[in-house]
Amino acid sequence: MAAERLVVIGGDAAGMSAASQARRLKGPDALEIVAFERGHFTSYSACGIPYWVSGDVEARDDLIARTPEEHRERAIDLRMRTEVTELDVTGRRVKALDRESGRTYWTGFDKLVIATGARPVRPALPGMDAAGVHGVQTLDDGQALLDSLDALGSEETRRAVVVGAGYIGVEMAEAMLTRGFEVTVLNRGEQPMATLDPDMGRLVHDAMDGLGITTVNGAAVTGILTGPDGRVSEVATDTGTYPADVVVLGIGVEPETALARGAGLPVGPHGGLLTDLAMRVVGHDDIWAGGDCVEVLDLVAGRTRHIALGTHANKHGQVIGSNVGGGYGTFPGVVGTAVSKVCDLEIARTGLREKDARAVGLRHVTATIGSTQRAGYYPGAKPMTVKMIAEYRTGRLLGVQIVGREGAAKRVDVAAVALTAGMTVEQMTALDLGYAPPFSPVWDPVLVAARKTVAAVRGAGS
Repeated sequence: MAAERLVVIGGDAAGMSAASQARRLKGPDALEIVAFERGHFTSYSACGIPYWVSGDVEARDDLIARTPEEHRERAIDLRMRTEVTELDVTGRRVKALDRESGRTYWTGFDKLVIATGARPVRPALPGMDAAGVHGVQTLDDGQALLDSLDALGSEETRRAVVVGAGYIGVEMAEAMLTRGFEVTVLNRGEQPMATLDPDMGRLVHDAMDGLGITTVNGAAVTGILTGPDGRVSEVATDTGTYPADVVVLGIGVEPETALARGAGLPVGPHGGLLTDLAMRVVGHDDIWAGGDCVEVLDLVAGRTRHIALGTHANKHGQVIGSNVGGGYGTFPGVVGTAVSKVCDLEIARTGLREKDARAVGLRHVTATIGSTQRAGYYPGAKPMTVKMIAEYRTGRLLGVQIVGREGAAKRVDVAAVALTAGMTVEQMTALDLGYAPPFSPVWDPVLVAARKTVAAVRGAGS
């Protein structure tokens, strides 16, 4: 009997995790695996790009978990610099373009994995394609940015404008600051970090100002102005212009699903592919999808959402590979946990913001507390702010946001577990968390926030 053929579109986290897991379960005599990757790199940490740009990570190759050669050694036919340009679901085949030779050809499949990732949001504004304007979604993007920075030379004053103040924006602002640039962040929203409520975003804004990063809120970019050499010189907004030697786009990403849409595969309200719990594309038994190109179930809100994170992508790949290889796996959903930092300020969130709760019809109460990440008397104790959101009357935990210094961000994991378990804030107050003065006050800040939220729930219900 001839081996089945698995075709994988996309050679990063989800795609190659799926291929590798499938290979562990089935040898090449039973399963032929062909993978297509349009870029120069595979199986790398896109989340590490800002730290490579800043110089905290010394070399590009440090971000690569597995090279194409290593995948090929495991009997995975990985074809680099090859882009899938058409998907024929009925004919069970894909059309590929070899970017080096220009040759196009069709490859049939018995099973298909779509892991096309996400693309940076790049508004259709004048000058967005000018030299010196960069997105940072792939290693190729990061290399292009570094090459652009090297071309600037070593002028005394170098100015970077970051467009957008979400996770990518604040991380790239830090990277540019570390490299000696004067940094301006242009943010269309009320406060940076729109994944937080505005009161918590204000803490991030204040900290960025203290670091020397100029943050301009309520500024909508209208275009990029260039100099005689065609390189970016200024960024125009509806409130003024800002000089720039380099522009980094940190507006966010959207699912890369043009190929799937063209083939008639189902997408959700956020533009991502829709899958079942086994990560199988809805309505298609032999097609799976994972990573940044899919929508996932928000376990708190009960709706699908698009979240581009390597943690999810790798889990999706493991689930897909298990199912393709004859095993069994499911991905039940997420609670929306994310952490980031700008210099020494740590930022974390999980679950719903206040506006998310309102959007799904959940009445809620909130509580915000200030504490320290260590016992107040212990050397190095620094402030931390925790905001907690709970359902009105029931007290079910809905979300947590944390802004603080060293040791603050990873405390959000306690809340992520509580959210996944469906705990109430009153149940959280009894959690047996670790304590010693170098690590926590006697009452951990998360538990202090839970106690205060319990009081808010009781007060709202009286």
